[in-house]
Amino acid sequence: MKDSEYIIFCDESDKKGPFYSNFYGGVLVGISSYQKITARLEHKKRSLGFGKEIKWQRVSDQYLEKYKSLMEAFFSEISANRLKVRIMFRQNTHVRKRNSDKDDDLEYFKLYYQFIKHGFGLSYIDHQHPEVHLRLYFDQFPDTSERAVQFKGFLMGLQEVATFKNAKLKIRDGDITEVMSHDHILLQCLDVVLGAMSFRLNNRHKEKPPGQYRRGKRTVAKEQLYKYILSEIRNLYPGFNTGISTGKAKGMESLWLDRYRHWQFLPKEFVYDDTQTKSAKKNKPHRT
Repeated sequence: MKDSEYIIFCDESDKKGPFYSNFYGGVLVGISSYQKITARLEHKKRSLGFGKEIKWQRVSDQYLEKYKSLMEAFFSEISANRLKVRIMFRQNTHVRKRNSDKDDDLEYFKLYYQFIKHGFGLSYIDHQHPEVHLRLYFDQFPDTSERAVQFKGFLMGLQEVATFKNAKLKIRDGDITEVMSHDHILLQCLDVVLGAMSFRLNNRHKEKPPGQYRRGKRTVAKEQLYKYILSEIRNLYPGFNTGISTGKAKGMESLWLDRYRHWQFLPKEFVYDDTQTKSAKKNKPHRT
């Protein structure tokens, strides 16, 4: 993958989960193969009979096999190194030290900035071009337009960071934009993978309807889809562990070279809260 231009589609999920929060995902594609990959995945989606946008929240037992088939097609592109996927999340046991309420207000954009800056290892791109252009396409921001403009300004500033300069990375005006997920099959596939990871790490596969002894059919279907996605990842990286940062088998260059990676984000300053562990919450006494 040595294009002169790349697109990163970005999405987020689960700002606050019971065990893991702040899920961010990205899929990177070279501009030379973008149209062909999109056409193949759109064709697969239509052939499976999907009439609506693909979303994790829409996974059901009736559509389970269709979602598996689409994920098979998506991961075949990843396996061929035509796509790269990164997932970032934060474990609730690591509580960031807060300086003010303003820190909480800007958390969404600050984490996104870290994800873009480090998640794909862009500083380690290997290419022979005079410069490489980067486009950043975000699913619509939930925050004010003023903050979004400020955030885009910070991202534009990345090209002035020494490591990005050395990699000859450029971001042009207008190449950071918000898009609608229903217009982009790559964002839809990313939503499914991102949702699956949050689902499993937050133990939602164990949830049961109120007053019921068995899990609902949709929950069972989602667990099966998660297991299928995990099997696809482990076809690439045997023994892959969902809940931790992926190792660097090839050193720091792995951040760029690997086709699929997870990143458990750790704030620079944090305190460890052992009451947020799964075992602590499981053994927490119930009030009567």
